[in-house]
Formats: sequence, C-alpha cells, structure tokens
Amino acid sequence: MSPRRASALGGTSTVLGRKLGGELQRLRDGAGKKQAEAAEALSATATKVVKIERGWVPVRDPDIKALCELYGADDPALVQNLLGLAKTDRERRRAHGWWDQYPELGAQIEYVTLEDAASRIRTLQVTVIPGLFQTPDYARALHVGAGLWEDPDEIERYVKTRITRQERLAGDRPLQVWALVSEGALRQQVGGQDVMRSQLEHLLILTKQPNIRLQVLPYATGAHAGMAGAFSVMSFADSGAMDVVNLDVRSSIVWLESEQDATHHVKIFDHAARQALAQTESRSLIRRIIEEP
Repeated sequence: MSPRRASALGGTSTVLGRKLGGELQRLRDGAGKKQAEAAEALSATATKVVKIERGWVPVRDPDIKALCELYGADDPALVQNLLGLAKTDRERRRAHGWWDQYPELGAQIEYVTLEDAASRIRTLQVTVIPGLFQTPDYARALHVGAGLWEDPDEIERYVKTRITRQERLAGDRPLQVWALVSEGALRQQVGGQDVMRSQLEHLLILTKQPNIRLQVLPYATGAHAGMAGAFSVMSFADSGAMDVVNLDVRSSIVWLESEQDATHHVKIFDHAARQALAQTESRSLIRRIIEEP
C-alpha cells in the first residue's frame, strides 16, 4: 500500500497529515465534541472535519486555533506543536526535491521527504548498518544480495539515492542521529571482508561528528529491548507529540502515528540504549572487529 493514500472525498493522506488529524481528533474526543460542532467552529461542513482528521488535506493555522479553542486546548506549547506540525505537513506536500528524479524509491519517497524535514532520528537496527551510515559498496552489496533488482543500472541509481540522503548529516542544519546497532550487523560480511572493513572504518569517522551518536548492542548483552525488530523514530521538534515511528518491514512502509505508539517506541529505544555499550566502548569494539583476522 502506498503511504500516500487518495481518499474518496478528495485529497491525499500523508504521514504528518494523519498525525495532525489524529491529535485533533483525540482533543475533540477528550472534549466530548461532535464533528458537527467542529465544523460549525470552522464555518465549514462536517466533510472538511473528516478530511482534516484523516490527514487528507493541509490544515490552515486559523482552523487549528479555532478547533483548539473549541476543545479547551489552551496549553500554548500544545498549540504551537500542532501549528508546527501543520506547517511542516504543508511544506512537505509542496516539496519537490532530488527524490523526484528516482522512481526506484517507490513507497520510500515519503520516508525520504520526512527524513529531509526531520530534526532528529533515533534508529534501532538489528541486522544492517543504518542507511544514513552506509558506504556505496555496502549499500550496493546489500541490494544485490536482497535480490530486489537485477538491472545493474537500477541498483546504481538506488545506491545513489542512499548516498544523497547522507547529505543531511552535514550542512547548515545537520540531522541529529542516534543509532543503536546490533553487533551482528557489524560482523555480517555484506560484500565481503574488504567492503565490511571499509564500512566499519567509515562508522568510526562518522562517530567523530557531534550530531551522530552510535552505540553497539553486543552479543554479551543477551536478550535486549530491540530484538523484536528494527524501527526509527522521527522527530520534527523537541516535543514527543511531534514524533512518528517507521517500522522496518521489507514488504511495505509501515508508519505508527499515534502519540501512544511514539511514546512506546521511544521507551523501547531508551531501554535498549541503556543496555548498549557507551559510545567510547562501541568505538573500541568496532576497532577490534576491524583488526580481527
């Protein structure tokens, strides 16, 4: 299923739109208001409220303020978070970037556009090096091994998208990335020994950047909080109410957009981080793996 879903009532569903709509619906339910009352506050039809709550349309700031007033949501921080989320969603709907040149991305386009807009990403990876940290040779070997494409040109174009994404790690607004990576991902011989050695050396270089935090979950940890599967938490502001979760599922793009889901996965991430090696120890383990015969 495409992450951008067209509705029967018109409009296109987006991750951030659904996140905003879900927050507004939660406030409406909490205030005991009906959609008809919300529509009256907006001088609109109930259909418009449906579209807003399902993330099918961009939402104007005056509409958000009017709904918050109706629902008694007078916390300035909450209102500002909703306004910021709406602004980001409107910008994402209008955005045209380098990703438009790569149809190979398919359903991943929305992930890439949100990654471009995010301020921080927390990612937990069990089997592979995080995409933002992959070398071209590692990314190439990974996709050859996955068997998703047989055409070398298609593979090269996909590898190029992976490397272009990494531009967010530098520049005027570098993305803050906190990654938890299983020791198994560091030892899996993707592309062979030489490719993996270069990949691990690249990780050591990346960890010198102030916006990157890498911790390893060693085999010695035993059972840990991240064993259920890989995921990433994207943040668009400091508030947890702005977080969305992406599950790493090969067959599709899965988003968890509710505040409850975001809070749950942040707790899993934080617990796994406490089980992982500290950054200095993680770097030492990576060096030892590099030096192994």
